[in-house]
This record gives sequence, structure tokens and C-alpha cells, in this order.
Amino acid sequence: MRDFVLYFLRLGALGFGGPIALVGCMQRDLVDERGWVSKDDYTQGLALAQLAPGPLAAQLSIYLGWVRGRALGGALVGAAFVLPSFLMVMALSWLYLRFGGVPGMQAAFYGIGAAVIALIARGANKLIRSTIAKDKVAWVICAVNAVVTAWTESEIVWVVVGSGLAMLAVRALPRRAAAASSLLVLPPWLVTGLHGPVDHGTLWRITTFFTEAGGFVFGSGLAIVPFLRGGVVEQFHWLSNQQFLDAVAVAMITPGPVVITVAFIGYLAAGPLGATLAALGTFMPCYLFTVLPAPYFRRYAENPQVKAFVTGVTAAATGAIAGAAFVLGRRALVDIPTVLICVATLGVLARWKIQEPLVIAVAGLTGLVLKAWL
Repeated sequence: MRDFVLYFLRLGALGFGGPIALVGCMQRDLVDERGWVSKDDYTQGLALAQLAPGPLAAQLSIYLGWVRGRALGGALVGAAFVLPSFLMVMALSWLYLRFGGVPGMQAAFYGIGAAVIALIARGANKLIRSTIAKDKVAWVICAVNAVVTAWTESEIVWVVVGSGLAMLAVRALPRRAAAASSLLVLPPWLVTGLHGPVDHGTLWRITTFFTEAGGFVFGSGLAIVPFLRGGVVEQFHWLSNQQFLDAVAVAMITPGPVVITVAFIGYLAAGPLGATLAALGTFMPCYLFTVLPAPYFRRYAENPQVKAFVTGVTAAATGAIAGAAFVLGRRALVDIPTVLICVATLGVLARWKIQEPLVIAVAGLTGLVLKAWL
């Protein structure tokens, strides 16, 4: 268990590329190379993470921790996965408030974004090969979900559930037929954001809003970002549109789950306490929605009907990931230099076994040089 927790601490500190790339890393490291997790457990975890609301990669990590150590294992793994990026975002948030922005962030992301697309594409390809293989029905479900995600730029839970029911109808049914509290006085620095110290009402709104985001938004960071923008920019006016884009950029250039952008938003809105409440509000439902149904999900996993449903949902998740890769690629590959960075990254990763942090660092430096030159 110690080695398992340390692995997720390292993945949270060095894993770039968002949920798609992180999910691929877990499969490569834990299933293919180390054999710490069985393929069935991984597939079941991916299906449950796709069905339950909340961030995909964090939920999968919690489920795998639950498999190894039940509720305590899920809590330890989830905390280890989220903590490094949370601390990094807290530091960047402080710099942002102190200096009025993050110098060089956009220039670095110019190169990093292109390299991340290569990491995502490689992870999506591996997921497709390992979870779908030669299953024709699963290929159809995967393709439908990829097109829906690419077209709508979001993951639609009813399409995912419908995919599971479709696989159930094709595979299993014919066979079955045949067979709230008050706050103490707090020091001003702890609750000071962009607009100065905030009151208890703002802290409560931050907690409830981000708990709603964690509890009712399905899919990866791709799905949660529009929801966050609607509340943060349009409804509560905690951030301007540019400040919100900066928050998303911070999440993309730091390792770990993309949803950690909630900590940056919470910090700008209400200081360190706001960041902590936003993170807890987002990830606590994720933990509960994974750990509570996990025993029942695992108990009936070998049932033919449940197995068919999980196969359909897994194919849907894989298709949604492929569609998300297309959406992200369309936004990150904006000109010839970014396309070349992406292609070069794919070529390097295909030929040599290089750690992702080194790839991200080189891409970031390339982006800084290109932006300065252009």
C-alpha cells in the first residue's frame, strides 16, 4: 500500500496531460508494466468513474486505491494524487495575486499545449487498443461517443448510460432470455482574494458551488470547465473572463488532475481558505461517489448483464476520450509551429522511452523561445 500511495503521489507531482493522459499512465504503469492492478479491476474502475459524477482521473485513482485498501486506501490514494498539484496551484495563485499575473505562462503553454495533445493522442490510442480490441459493437459505441463529444465539446452522461444499455441489449439480454455550520473569526490574510477579504456568505457560496460542481458534473475537466465558467464569471463575478482563462492555463501547465483549477479560482476569490474549500467541495463528492458504490459494483461485476453494461460504458468512455482529444487538439494546434511540436513529440515518444515531465519541460521552453522570436 505504501508503494501504491507513493506511485500516485509521484503521478500527481509529475503527470501532465489532463485526465486522458493520466488514465493512460495508470494503465501503462499499474496494469501493463508492474501488474499491481488486474485488467478487469482497471476496466471496472474506468466504467464506474465514467458513470459517477466528478473528475475522471481522480475517481479512477480512488477506485484503484479502494481495490487495494478499501475506504482508507481510496482516501490515501486520492489525497496523494491531488495534493502535489494543489500545493503547486496554491503557490502560483499567490504569485498571481502578488504580481498581477503569471509572466510567461501563455508563452510556455503555447508549446506545452501542443506536446500535451501528443501525450493525449498516445494515451487514447492505447486505451482503444486495450479496451475495445476487435469487438465490433464496442467500436460502434466508441465511434458514436467520439463524434458526440467532438461535436458538443462535452461528455453527455445519458449517451454513456445509453451505450451501456445498448451493449446490454446486444450481449446479455438475449442470453438472459435464453437463460452547514458557523465559522470562527479568521485572520484577514486567510480569506483575502482579488477583491480583498470576503465574508462568511462568500465562503459558504464557494463551498456549495464547488460541491455542486463535483457532485453533478460528469466526465473530465473538459466537461467541468464550462460549468465553472458559468458560475465563476457569469453568476457570481468572482473572476473576469481573462482571469478564468488564466486559471485554466495554470491547471494545464501543472501536473495532476486538470480539475485542480478549482483551487486557483478559490484562491483568487477568497484566499487560501477559499482554495481549500473549493478543492474539498469538488473532490469530496468524487470520493464518496466512488467508494460507496464500489463494493456493490465489484460484487456483481461478473454478472453477464452487468458485464455487458460495463463493456458498453467502457467503450463509450474510450470514445469520449478520443472525442475530447480532438476538441483539445483543435484549440491547442493553432498554427504550423504547434503542429510541428505535436508531431515531433509523437515521433520522439514512439522511438524512445522518455518521461513526460522532460517532454513537457522541453515543450515549454520551445514555446517561450518561439513566442519571443515571433
